[in-house]
Amino acid sequence: MWITSSLTTAITPTAIALGNFDGVHLGHQAVIRSVVPPGTQGQGVPHANLPQLPEVSLRGLSHRQRTHIGLPTSSSQPAATPIPTVMTFFPHPQEFFSGQARSLLTPLPEKAAQISRLGIGQLVLLPFDQSLANLSPEDFVETLLVKYLRVQHISVGKDFCFGKKRQGTVDDLKALAARYGVQVHIAPVVDLGADRISSSRIRQALEKTDLDTVKALLGRPYSLVGRVVKGQQLGRTIGFPTANLHLPAEKFLPQTGVYSVWVHGATQTPYPLVPGVMNLGTRPTVKGAALTIEVHLLNWEGNLYDKTLEVSLHSFLRPEQKFASLDDLKTQIQRDCQQALRELAR
Repeated sequence: MWITSSLTTAITPTAIALGNFDGVHLGHQAVIRSVVPPGTQGQGVPHANLPQLPEVSLRGLSHRQRTHIGLPTSSSQPAATPIPTVMTFFPHPQEFFSGQARSLLTPLPEKAAQISRLGIGQLVLLPFDQSLANLSPEDFVETLLVKYLRVQHISVGKDFCFGKKRQGTVDDLKALAARYGVQVHIAPVVDLGADRISSSRIRQALEKTDLDTVKALLGRPYSLVGRVVKGQQLGRTIGFPTANLHLPAEKFLPQTGVYSVWVHGATQTPYPLVPGVMNLGTRPTVKGAALTIEVHLLNWEGNLYDKTLEVSLHSFLRPEQKFASLDDLKTQIQRDCQQALRELAR
């Protein structure tokens, strides 16, 4: 998949899904799939390629205006047919206007991987600045979409707004695009139960450790993707070595506690998923202070330093707690491992 933050290096013509798509949940997927030709959906970056994703920060992307992730595609030649494209913005417009950092369900590398898995061939990441914020709805369509990206088909959600002060509605988009013979698809709202699927609903479920609801909203388990770094190495002294994950600062974290997890990226065997136990917290028993993410892989041995792991949350086992001694902690970890294996066996 080709990724660019410059309109001049984008592959054209395009079929574009517009939105922020934080989480790439089932509602977002309905918008995105409309621009993917039948028969190619779900043929993007395979799951096994995820650990090779480079670490890209939202704030640093302007210094890397052209980045390959997953399937390499040259930007020097125009596409014969419209290339399925997602156009989104960084930083998030709400972050730009508020000046406050915003936590993300899917930081950029995760978002790119999930979008590519849907069959998207290009991700256009527009730097959201004052000049972009000041664009009128007419200029947004005529300049960005028609002139630079040569759009032939557009897909958006029902509540999509665009242009200065969010003046443009989906009806305005259809009218403006029609001047150039461009069709606009308005994806229907996707509900789960009585409520619509949304990123805020996923956050609320994560805070309540309702992982079944999270999985139903996303269409997949919630994952933490990060590089393994050296920690204090206390786990190996009590017989439970752990991989310490370094995550993007903007990653939204679930409730602290102990989880059963599936770990991808530890091995390249035909069976790449490894069962594990994850502790998210401050490690009060050993007088920890900073929040850490530690994963103990069950029935597995090897060197994980500098590897990128995807840790998928399966079930919440218990809250984090302080124990009277390391022996008590070790006994509880043994119980956690046994319980995790039972949960994962389901």
